[in-house]
Amino acid sequence: MVKHVIIWTLKDNFSEKEKQEIKASIKEGLEGLKGKIPGLLGIKVYTDGLSSSNGDLMLDSMFEDRAALSVYASHPEHVAVADNKVRPYTKIRSCFDYEVK
Repeated sequence: MVKHVIIWTLKDNFSEKEKQEIKASIKEGLEGLKGKIPGLLGIKVYTDGLSSSNGDLMLDSMFEDRAALSVYASHPEHVAVADNKVRPYTKIRSCFDYEVK
């Protein structure tokens, strides 16, 4: 299995209210992919980090294997969420993928 973890930082020009709405929209969009993409075993977005966090939200997802992660990356439903709900609002994206043994 492969874990795919991303931490995003939102752009600075949003109010706190706007940031909460954006985070909720990203969560809804990404978690809505469950059951729609082959090989995607689990997907969860965390939006309420502790004060020690240096990102605004985190994606924690699990795939059957590397091939399934590759399918996800280019799947039209994932690309639509990324293009419409994530990329326009984020300034920093940090990713860490690893195999679970």
